[in-house]
Amino acid sequence: MTFSEPVVVVGVGQMGGVFARGFLNAGHPVYPVTSDMTMADAARQVPEPQFVLVAVPENVLAETLARVPGPWRGQLGLLQNELLPCVWEKAGIQNPTAMAVWFEKKKGTDVHVFQATAVYGPNAAIVQAGLKAVDIPCDVMTDEKALLVALIQKTLYVLTINIAGLVSGGTTGGLWANHRELAVNVASDIMDLLDTVTPYACDREKMLAFLGDILEKVPNHQCRGRVAADRLARVMAHARKNDLQLSTLKWIAQREIRE
Repeated sequence: MTFSEPVVVVGVGQMGGVFARGFLNAGHPVYPVTSDMTMADAARQVPEPQFVLVAVPENVLAETLARVPGPWRGQLGLLQNELLPCVWEKAGIQNPTAMAVWFEKKKGTDVHVFQATAVYGPNAAIVQAGLKAVDIPCDVMTDEKALLVALIQKTLYVLTINIAGLVSGGTTGGLWANHRELAVNVASDIMDLLDTVTPYACDREKMLAFLGDILEKVPNHQCRGRVAADRLARVMAHARKNDLQLSTLKWIAQREIRE
């Protein structure tokens, strides 16, 4: 095998590990940056990587982006559950390779693919080739708008199942089958919020159709994740700051406080 230029993976947890294995299988030397290492030290060892994937947990993403060394900033790849342009723009990152990841990897389990991961940006081909090397489907988006739609879809899905799941519990299939009005009302509030943080207004009918499709396609996923309450608190803080009513989310927040 002829080896390509090196790839750096910042954060080698479950998700980062999948990507690292994919890049290795695709012929890239991979340089991991773990939690006990600094990016500045790593950048001195690998000053000109072809690609730098940031795969850290969402609660440390902002501070990680703020500390990305200058030589790496033009080669960044980003993934997270609530990834939107405002996240990287706030950190002064321009033109990253961004992706809506539609697979999960938990400790002790195989990779579970929901649907093809969507990616767009200067290094989209590297991401696609790496995922293909570990049998994970990945589609390169045609333009920035297509990427934004994919990122909105992923954010809508994650926030809807987590926040509605605080009430419904259970699985995604059960949420759509037995608590559809709740899911739709939560999703509508979230789309109100997304309209304030993205340059593209949601096509609500298409977004709800997508949500219903993915909930039926992956019916056994647990709704209430371990950070669901944190996500609700973050959404409500944004709603207050922007004077958004979000009546269903407000009711769920009040219900959570009472409980």
